[in-house]
Amino acid sequence: MKLWASLLLLLLIAACSARVPPAPRNLDDACAIIDAQPGWLKAMQATRDRWGVPVNVQMAVIWQESKFRGDARTPFNYALGVIPMGRDSSAYGYAQAIDSTWNWYLRETGRRGARRDDFADATDFIGWYFDRSTQKLGIPIDSARKQYLAYHDGQTGYRRGSYRRKPWLLRIAKEVDARADMYGEQLAACSGTA
Repeated sequence: MKLWASLLLLLLIAACSARVPPAPRNLDDACAIIDAQPGWLKAMQATRDRWGVPVNVQMAVIWQESKFRGDARTPFNYALGVIPMGRDSSAYGYAQAIDSTWNWYLRETGRRGARRDDFADATDFIGWYFDRSTQKLGIPIDSARKQYLAYHDGQTGYRRGSYRRKPWLLRIAKEVDARADMYGEQLAACSGTA
């Protein structure tokens, strides 16, 4: 009996860990990412069609937030270098959505079964959040830099201009914008992907 319970537990753990695919190898090539995970393109196109966020902008945000890892989390903090003190935040998944914002998304969209480690759910979350930032803050839906600032600092933080006191965040937002441009050029070369 113990052997069967152990095997069942092992199979359950294996099944849970297998649902999150590994990140593609070449993250600097949008076409290679799509070739490695064809279903991701369909998910990003659905988000583009529903919320208006271009595929290249979605990809740049996901690259910055998780490097296309569905199980990405913030690192553990340790006191005295050895005592675990928890993580910096509850951010998890492809979009690094924190618990409170993810729960807001679930309530507003009614997508109760959505998971942060599911690529299609993560892209839909990004689309939903960017749409809210466009409505509340007037940020163009395709502005990778401004949308990323509101995504990172929250809509209230963006409205207050908290990002202006964070040179490191301004630099990262500029990098997200450049990566979105790079992915956009690459996607234009991939037949049928834009």
